[in-house]
Amino acid sequence: MRAGTVLSADEQARQLSRKEGARTAGTAGGGRRRREFTTRRGLVIAAFMAPAVIFVVVFTYYPMVAGSQMAFRRWNLTDLTDTSFVGLGNFRQVFDDPLWGTVLSNTALWVVASIVPQLLIGFALALWLRRRFRFRGLYQALIFFPWAISGFLIGILFRWMFNSEFGVVNDLLMKAHLIDEPVAWLADPKTAMVAVIVANIWYGVTFFAIMILAALQSIPDEIYEAAALDGAGKARTLFRITIPYIRTTLALTVLLRVIWIFNFPDIIFGTTGGGPNNETHIVTTWMINITQQGDYGKASALGLLVVAGLLLFSVFYLTATREKGATS
Repeated sequence: MRAGTVLSADEQARQLSRKEGARTAGTAGGGRRRREFTTRRGLVIAAFMAPAVIFVVVFTYYPMVAGSQMAFRRWNLTDLTDTSFVGLGNFRQVFDDPLWGTVLSNTALWVVASIVPQLLIGFALALWLRRRFRFRGLYQALIFFPWAISGFLIGILFRWMFNSEFGVVNDLLMKAHLIDEPVAWLADPKTAMVAVIVANIWYGVTFFAIMILAALQSIPDEIYEAAALDGAGKARTLFRITIPYIRTTLALTVLLRVIWIFNFPDIIFGTTGGGPNNETHIVTTWMINITQQGDYGKASALGLLVVAGLLLFSVFYLTATREKGATS
């Protein structure tokens, strides 16, 4: 009985070994069968994706191509009988426009003066929110709330706040004895740009806080504990551990915000509408204004210039950050 039991156990082991060998051989030799299944599955996936692809092509890429060809034609709503090819004529109109220099300088100021405070304040908030304290979730909700509001509504909100007659900004500054009389913030080109930039900073800080906080939470606590045991201070920990660890996230976040701020006319339209006297226009608000005037050819040419400029900036920026990361 014992010998029979041992033999049956050995036989069971052999059978299991044969099954494993057959399964392995089937896996190794069944490449053709697996490829046929993958092809069929790929066709099914392609069939499900086809409606989405068609939708994107029809409503995204086709309008892009159609709008691009307008940049090389005479395309004005005041006279649609003549849509002849004008070559680079629309681009020359953009460069010869008296507002071109003002728009470029305003755009550069709009991007730089918005991105730097957003990065610094958002980084500080993310460092603060990474710490554990009571009601941290409530503070996160309050800080992240502005990102859920429309940019145009934020522009309207700040237009009321900067109103020269009953705005809360003048009221607070006068109570603090920082000004003696109400300031017409939105009537002066210099102060109007300040107003829209302040509104944009308030709106964009949230994005930096969200992205940087997510990156900070990926840093292991053991690294900070080891740095503390080695006697590293807060400043050294920040510049030697925190920033290098999330450098890629910081670079990509800055790139995304530069592109979005460059193409973000909502707040300006909600506050000044490009005024006073077209002095707070950036490239995108000016392009929309030209479109509203019916000159689609000139607006399309300006749009192509925006796309080309952002592409060049993205290439140089990514190249510079990649080289910096490789050498450090």
